[in-house]
Amino acid sequence: MWCKAVGGIVTLILCLLAVLLTAQAQPVAKMPRIGVLSAGFPPSKTDAPAANLEAFRQGLRDLGYVEGQTIVIEYRWAEGQEERFPALVADLVGLPVDLIVSGTTPGIRAAQQATKTIPIVIAISADPVASGFVASLARPGGNITGMSVMVPELRGKQLELLRDLRPGVSRVAVLWNPATTPREAVQELAGAAPSLGLQVSSLEVRSAETFESAFEALHRAGADVLLVYPDPLLLDPHRRDLAALALQHRLPAIYGWRLYVEAGGLMSYGPRATDLYRRAATYVDKILKGAKPGDLPMEQPMKFELVLNFKTAKALGITFPPHLLVLADEVIR
Repeated sequence: MWCKAVGGIVTLILCLLAVLLTAQAQPVAKMPRIGVLSAGFPPSKTDAPAANLEAFRQGLRDLGYVEGQTIVIEYRWAEGQEERFPALVADLVGLPVDLIVSGTTPGIRAAQQATKTIPIVIAISADPVASGFVASLARPGGNITGMSVMVPELRGKQLELLRDLRPGVSRVAVLWNPATTPREAVQELAGAAPSLGLQVSSLEVRSAETFESAFEALHRAGADVLLVYPDPLLLDPHRRDLAALALQHRLPAIYGWRLYVEAGGLMSYGPRATDLYRRAATYVDKILKGAKPGDLPMEQPMKFELVLNFKTAKALGITFPPHLLVLADEVIR
């Protein structure tokens, strides 16, 4: 009887040891590691709200991911210098990360050139097809997918808003950065302008250092109004500089993102960047669960917002027409 009891205890101990050894032998689940490329500055170096990245993180939280517990996010900041992106991408690829997210053309291009295997999710792209990132919006192919703002009607609507704001205008200046906006997009805008009785003067800017000379050129060209293409490289922290120069030169301007208007710009019309970043999180989720980027159709924004700045309008001596006030989603006073 005693022998049987001892034998039972020994057997139990051996079973417990076997379970313990088996558990120790099981590989620890690896947390997904996401690389995020930003054209801007880390929070410690800017007063710009990190609304886009917070929207992305919120999108992940809505899908059940907890940063630092179930997912790791590696942030890399270009600080307004597009030439930094290749090194930043190389750093992420070397970790390695499981996926790369970016909302700026130079960052996406650097990632595309660095890897054909790591999935790349676009948070914002003016025209991913013209930029050569994807074969088509419906079937991207390759290792890239995400969000696109390739909406031809958008720029035409911005031109209409400028014309409604200043009836009788004839010359629209377009300020854009060829590093982030495909030339084809500006050409399409110029082609659409004559039907509205407008002419387009195109002016390229690649850095904040050229702002002053750019606005002097706009003045010499006799521009009546200004359209500024969204540009993450020039947004943080230079959006206030753009708004101030437009005011200084008495040039009513429309922008693609509300952040410019919050910084003193006159008006903006376009999608909410935060919505696009939040939706980008759904692509991350699908890819981490096994979907191939090339099989995931790219999405386009369905909602656009009009934001007006009363204080800037008053400084310019402009009164917003009643119908624009009715259409406005927000009026900043």
